[in-house]
Amino acid sequence: MVKNVKDAEGLLRFVADEEIVYVDFRFTDYKAKWHHISYHRSALDEDVLEDGLLFDGSSIDGWCTVNESDMKLKPDYATVGIDPFAAQKTAFVVCTIVDPLTDQPYPRDPRSVAKKAEAYLASTGIADTVFVGAEAEFFVFDSVKMCVSPDKVAFELSSVDSDAAADKDFDGRNSGHRPGLKGGYFPLPPVDTTNDLRADMLSVLAELGLPVDRHHHEVAAAQQELGFAFDRLIRTADNLQLYKYVVRNVAAEYGKTATFMPKPVMGDNGSGMHTHLSLWKDGKPLFAGNGYADLSDKALHFIGGIIRHARALNAFTNPSTNSYKRLVPGFEAPVLLAYSARNRSAACRIPHGTSPKSKRVEVRFPDCLANPYLSFAALMMAGLDGIENKINPGDPMDKNLYDLPPEELKDVPSVAVDLRQALESLDEDRSFLKKGDVFTDELIDSYLEIKNAELKEFERTPHPLEFKMYYSL
Repeated sequence: MVKNVKDAEGLLRFVADEEIVYVDFRFTDYKAKWHHISYHRSALDEDVLEDGLLFDGSSIDGWCTVNESDMKLKPDYATVGIDPFAAQKTAFVVCTIVDPLTDQPYPRDPRSVAKKAEAYLASTGIADTVFVGAEAEFFVFDSVKMCVSPDKVAFELSSVDSDAAADKDFDGRNSGHRPGLKGGYFPLPPVDTTNDLRADMLSVLAELGLPVDRHHHEVAAAQQELGFAFDRLIRTADNLQLYKYVVRNVAAEYGKTATFMPKPVMGDNGSGMHTHLSLWKDGKPLFAGNGYADLSDKALHFIGGIIRHARALNAFTNPSTNSYKRLVPGFEAPVLLAYSARNRSAACRIPHGTSPKSKRVEVRFPDCLANPYLSFAALMMAGLDGIENKINPGDPMDKNLYDLPPEELKDVPSVAVDLRQALESLDEDRSFLKKGDVFTDELIDSYLEIKNAELKEFERTPHPLEFKMYYSL
């Protein structure tokens, strides 16, 4: 990001100095899609920027009705950057949404929710800062074909990584090197064919100002991960939106296609978004202490809140029907609601760290289809509820939860089994989210409406597997 842009005057000066042709104003909807409108530099001045940019909010799924459709974009000048993919030199800036009549934040705007969450945290006196880190995994395929019509429902993925490609030609040849099922963790080239692709993705992010650290191939064939540093809640959400944008566009430049869908491939690991959270006050970490894994009581109660509200959280952290194809036993997915030090089979993990500053809680069930503003805010609100009500998370479980015998397994709660259960849980367990007016009933109800519409469409569409199982019966 451009660090010296702090206001409308600074943006206009930057546009002039860098000979920017267009400024792209971006915002996020419920489904975590980035939307944008581009203004030519000649159409912008300080008055236009300070007043806000009008657009039709009724065209955004789940937002206002057509008779209340006017909405305004208000730029956050700390997010200004230069788009590396635009043919004409283009700057971008992330925006929040305000009501043009009141000039107040629009309650259904996810970014406004994240800002309210940060403000509410400070108002509690418990902490003044929440830091969030996100490990966003994704798949890169060479080709994807899909069809959903009344007489054909199908998809076909193609990847040089896949075992299905073992006897296919790619540019007239086949190297024979591929990771195999669940064999993709940390291989070197030539088995890792996407090393240069990921390196370019990470370099673009670094050029945009994100503090990056690493990249690697993940466990599944064609599965990838890039790393960028943690930050305050809203900044990490902004950075994650930029991360997705860069990943998709660099993949396209390589002639490939990237997806953040949690479970695109049957029988191999799915993609998650392990989310790290920690609370600080007056520059000091609050999660370090003398308890289990050197955690404080606040940290343990924070975990208790996450576990208690996990199924309601799933509506935001795992917001798709596909999410629950990942959250099944056998694929390293954290299904069981337990906590442990270093144990990757637990829904809440305490990563190893020697410094009090490194003490944090890693929530492992979220995935990348989550809206980061809503997901991070909801996780923080659940943890705060745990602290405020001193919710005991129970005893830690340091054993491999994937191999628990049935008599032990029955006593361990689990995440939601499907999107329907997650949405029903959110509907019933929403009061912790409404503290400080962070989440409103208006937002939750409209969010449930669009997610239930997705669920209805999914449930009424015949599935190819149903033909295999039932056609000849």
